Amino acid sequence: MTHRRLMSRLSIPTVAALVLLAAAPALAQKSIPPEKTPASPLQMAAKKLNDTTYVKVTYSSPRIQDPKTGEKRAIFGKLVPYGEVWRLGANAATELTATADIELAGKRLPAGTYSLFTIPQADKWTLIVSKDVGQWGAYKYNKDNDVLRVDVPAKKSADTYEALTIAFDDKGTALNFSWENTQVSVPVRPASGAAATPAPAPAKKG
Repeated sequence: MTHRRLMSRLSIPTVAALVLLAAAPALAQKSIPPEKTPASPLQMAAKKLNDTTYVKVTYSSPRIQDPKTGEKRAIFGKLVPYGEVWRLGANAATELTATADIELAGKRLPAGTYSLFTIPQADKWTLIVSKDVGQWGAYKYNKDNDVLRVDVPAKKSADTYEALTIAFDDKGTALNFSWENTQVSVPVRPASGAAATPAPAPAKKG
């Protein structure tokens, strides 16, 4: 039986069903474009320091280029003022999670999740670890919720970092912050001594 005779004997609903079946693979292969990348995308730095110590930093990474105008901005001392508390990123405050006690620049930090802030200066940064998590920016920063503070040198880099970059070094011995022509390195290691200390209770929201 020829193809034309077969089609003439089929009902209209049957023909329509066959057409839809033939088109199904094409419909299944529809291309879906990715979502538009935000101006300060969410990033993560993570490192396993030893068998029991895993550290993760979650942050939003702003750029030197202004997302609205496309112009280059001066960062430290301008967009990020010296001597003021900064969220160490964009959007929500940067957060650090450690599965066991660690030491940051020689100071012990109990296992848990914390917000990270900093007070930048031209020659040094004061890194602040706060138990007040889940806040937007540093607008409601409260010094009473500090768990520890450490001062670390700020150095000039020959390279220019367009995006704020937070990363552990290959050996997991330092947590590095780089943006524009500024680099800060905070020594990090598993805490010596006994087992993990319970984390401080998160700060109560007012």
